[in-house]
Amino acid sequence: MKTALITGGAGFLGSHLCDRLIKEGMRVIAMDNLITGDLKNIEHLMPLEQFEFYHHDVSKYIHIPGQLDYVLHFASPASPIDYLKIPIPTLKVGSLGTHNCLGLSLAKGARMLIASTSEVYGDPMVHPQNEDYWGNVNPIGPRGVYDEAKRFQEAMTMAYHTFHGVETRIVRIFNTYGPRMRLNDGRALPAFIGQALRGEDITVFGDGSQTRSFCYVDDLVEGIYRLLLSDYVNPVNIGNPDEISILDFAKEIIELTGTDQKIVFKPLPKDDPKQRQPDITRAKEILGWEPQVSRKDGLRKTYEYFKSLPEEDLYKYAHPRTFK
Repeated sequence: MKTALITGGAGFLGSHLCDRLIKEGMRVIAMDNLITGDLKNIEHLMPLEQFEFYHHDVSKYIHIPGQLDYVLHFASPASPIDYLKIPIPTLKVGSLGTHNCLGLSLAKGARMLIASTSEVYGDPMVHPQNEDYWGNVNPIGPRGVYDEAKRFQEAMTMAYHTFHGVETRIVRIFNTYGPRMRLNDGRALPAFIGQALRGEDITVFGDGSQTRSFCYVDDLVEGIYRLLLSDYVNPVNIGNPDEISILDFAKEIIELTGTDQKIVFKPLPKDDPKQRQPDITRAKEILGWEPQVSRKDGLRKTYEYFKSLPEEDLYKYAHPRTFK
């Protein structure tokens, strides 16, 4: 039985990866300091013999006894509302945390996959974004703590690959959604659905012409799993190229929820990307992967999840938002 360590394993994406690797017959160790993760996401796995949970900060020294075949580094705040609150831990998990995971991978002879992001492209001058584009990032802007942490993470990972021979994989993740998202993570989709469920006006920043491309979590996990098992070491975009403006997306949420909210407009946050669309040519050619779940079906599943949450959660997490 192969053993995988998933850092950020109690988070939105990390918990879905725990599910997938266990389904594939692996033993899984989830590690999380629970700054943005939630044990509810993995409580269904706790009784399983092939699952363990370590409450630990990967920015500190990591010790895992015994065999380790894979390390998937998904520990990091992933939305502006988080990394604006905890900028230094965000930088540390992308730098020190990545260094610790790479050192562990080297010691164990494990293959390491890092969760990079479309944010390495910044506010892009190229559209759609392909993996050869170097990006347009403001290193000292409010988003710089996340963007540069991820860019450093990629550089450190490639250095360990070329200098130490560590088997590494780099996935650049575009906007993803689905069950287990946090209502208070500040991103457009949970914010819009939360506002609709509370009967509030839906907040759009700028004129809403900025675009995003939303990928359902099951599709994303499939792409990550294929990349993990591949022999490809350079970055690979995983996301859904079905692009939509934020204003049109807000209208879709109103139609989905059957509510009668107004759309209100507020100033666009500093350095907010105007366009976001992945070029997934590389994923298609190398992994044979492309998304299968339509936005209509994915939104329906996600809405059902949010509707199932206790009513107090809707109000506990309500606050002004920014979005990624």
